[in-house]
Amino acid sequence: MKSIRINDLAVSSVIGISIILVISLLSIGLMILYTAPLISDTQDMAKSQKVEQAFTVLDSRTSKASLGESPLQTTTLTLMGENVEVYGDSNSYNDSRIKIIFLYSNSSWYDNFYQNHTYWNAWESYESTYSDFAGLEASMGSVRYYLDDREIAYEGGGVWSKYEDGGTIMTSPPEFHYNGETMTLPIVKVSGNDTISGSSDVNIEVRSSNTPVILYPNTSLNANFTNPISANKILIYIQSDFYDGWADYAETLTSTTATLDHDNKTAIIEMDAEPKMGTVNPLPTYFEIPALNHTNPEPFDNFSFFYYVEGDSSDLIASDTILTATSNTGKSLVYSFSKKDSDEVMLDAANSLGTSHALTYTDTSIGVTEIWETSSGSGFLVNSIGSGNSAVANTTIDLVSDSYMMYYDTSDNEYSWGPVGSNSTTPDLIITDDASNANRTQSLHNITQHYMRLLAQDGTIECTWEQKSNGKIETDLSSYTAIYDANGAILTYLHITSNELEIALN
Repeated sequence: MKSIRINDLAVSSVIGISIILVISLLSIGLMILYTAPLISDTQDMAKSQKVEQAFTVLDSRTSKASLGESPLQTTTLTLMGENVEVYGDSNSYNDSRIKIIFLYSNSSWYDNFYQNHTYWNAWESYESTYSDFAGLEASMGSVRYYLDDREIAYEGGGVWSKYEDGGTIMTSPPEFHYNGETMTLPIVKVSGNDTISGSSDVNIEVRSSNTPVILYPNTSLNANFTNPISANKILIYIQSDFYDGWADYAETLTSTTATLDHDNKTAIIEMDAEPKMGTVNPLPTYFEIPALNHTNPEPFDNFSFFYYVEGDSSDLIASDTILTATSNTGKSLVYSFSKKDSDEVMLDAANSLGTSHALTYTDTSIGVTEIWETSSGSGFLVNSIGSGNSAVANTTIDLVSDSYMMYYDTSDNEYSWGPVGSNSTTPDLIITDDASNANRTQSLHNITQHYMRLLAQDGTIECTWEQKSNGKIETDLSSYTAIYDANGAILTYLHITSNELEIALN
């Protein structure tokens, strides 16, 4: 009887092939699983780049049409299964527009408005109340392409890419140019209301009459709309779905600052014009020192206050006052004025307005406080004229006086007196509260120049002045004088036009 032998070799081959096949299928599946999104993302990126390029071409050609080189321009765009829309009607303009406010420091409403200006329509009550209000508004509109989580748009002469998270990137800059002296702003207004979707090519046709409307300079709109400009500050409000991109672009321009009103999708761009120097009367409770040259060791030629009372010297020296200068980054300088005797006033800690020191500098960003007190023998002379009911008195407080001396009264060593940095500046001195320290005593001239330069590193210095409630200083007959080196970008000439474009999709 024969024995039967079982051979498993053929079975092993089948199992081996099956295992290889399973591994291969799993590998292919995993590759598809992980690379499909990458391929999709790559395809989307290629689409978006293609659309951005097309919109950049559109931007170039609309510029030719709006600025008078050609009345008709056409750009071809491949839809690639998506849609493109033209937003150029009255409803669209509510979400895409510009408002420009011209501020004059001698306006009665200037202080109150500027301190509450950081939102769209902040000007509404002032525009309807004050005859000297100066502003203009223009619509923009847009052309938009939608791609999944991306929105690519032409607006205001620029191309913008907005992402699902709300962030906006500028692909091509708008027609907004500033060289530190002259600003040109041709506001491009899109006219039309059209939409096309699908996979075919679409022609974007741009037509222009080549007749821009001149908004500034234009004395028929406002007698003050002239060059060189007479306004002291200009605020440009841009309401747009791409407002954060506008703000980022504005920050790249010379000496401009931008803030955001997220609730109203608005970028607020601030520009300083020629600062008002010299003597300002009546004495305001709020004023600004823009564009102070902080690289100049002594930028102030004059920074003084003239106080006047209808009464004798006792009425003047009993009128405690405070001057507070602040930057927009948490730096502040507080001068506290109080009586010395019947003939002089001085910087004094005993101020009824609540200050505890004659002069205090604070930088909250780094937690630094530096305190100065008046040295014995320093004061500002009070001039008394007449007597009885006809008596008047006045004094001039010179904040850059070489003869008025102060001493450092902080237990910690100084922090801000050099070397030059974001929180310090020259002269490079080491100052302590030790009586033997030669640097401990400084003139008011050196102190004011030093701290004001620190504040000016952050832009415009905002100043507020107040006296105690029963103070006798006559603000109508009092004044301040500021003459300084304003070595910064100062807006002097302004050209604004509205350029309408009719855009159609075919």
